Amino acid sequence: MTALTKVSENQAFGGFHTQYKHQSVVNNCEMTFAIYLPPVVYNSQASAEVPVLYWLSGLTCNDQNFMQKAGALKAAADLGIAIVCPDTSPRGDGVPDDPEAAYDFGLGAGFYVNATESPWSEHYNMYDYIVKELVDLIEAQFPVSNKKAISGHSMGGHGALTIGLKHPDLFSSISAFAPIANPVNCPWGEKALANYLGQDKAEWRQYDASYLLSQYANHAPILVDQGSADDFLEEQLKPEALVKSAQLSNSEFTLNMRSGYDHSYFFISSFIDKHLAFHAEHFSD
Repeated sequence: MTALTKVSENQAFGGFHTQYKHQSVVNNCEMTFAIYLPPVVYNSQASAEVPVLYWLSGLTCNDQNFMQKAGALKAAADLGIAIVCPDTSPRGDGVPDDPEAAYDFGLGAGFYVNATESPWSEHYNMYDYIVKELVDLIEAQFPVSNKKAISGHSMGGHGALTIGLKHPDLFSSISAFAPIANPVNCPWGEKALANYLGQDKAEWRQYDASYLLSQYANHAPILVDQGSADDFLEEQLKPEALVKSAQLSNSEFTLNMRSGYDHSYFFISSFIDKHLAFHAEHFSD
């Protein structure tokens, strides 16, 4: 069993937010994640196993951005949902970074893919880290059930959509805030996918939510929120590609365009309760 080292712990709304680090096999480095366990875990006379929402954060973020800024813990406490937030990339000595230290590639920008190109492939395997390592670790070491949902923001929204679409066996629902919806056709995605995966764009499509949505008919319900005042809307995010794919595949897909909202955690905190309620509904299906 993977050894966990507790980094910090704070009580919130009757539950506990705890940060851990551990040695990751797939990323070949030390990784950090945070977990919020709701009060039912601690208050129940019998052992309580709760469903889990996995949250994937965006560029430049780590495991703490969502936990501290999204305002999600009260709703999670009330609904009896655990939240797990991994870091957004491998880190540490020997983990390569963008040679120009740009924010949109390398450390803090793992893009939730399994890299195939050197030097990235030794450490940048965030897709397998989420699907094959973190989920198993959480279910082995914490009082959680096998009911899971996945969500995320921006780069993390891209990760949540692509992982959720390809794993209906794992996740009962999928949601995203301002996701990078069509990374094969935007600057952020083109840079990351070319470096991590090489020049074969057919390989890129396996991490493109708009392409996958057109291919996978039997996927979990999807909820997406997008702000109309988002500075990245037209060049980077392209939600219209998701809408087109959902129409072609007759998917269970909802896009809410939120007038006046931007790309920030002010936007996320305004609607996160609705996303938690959406996932709670599908946990009970």
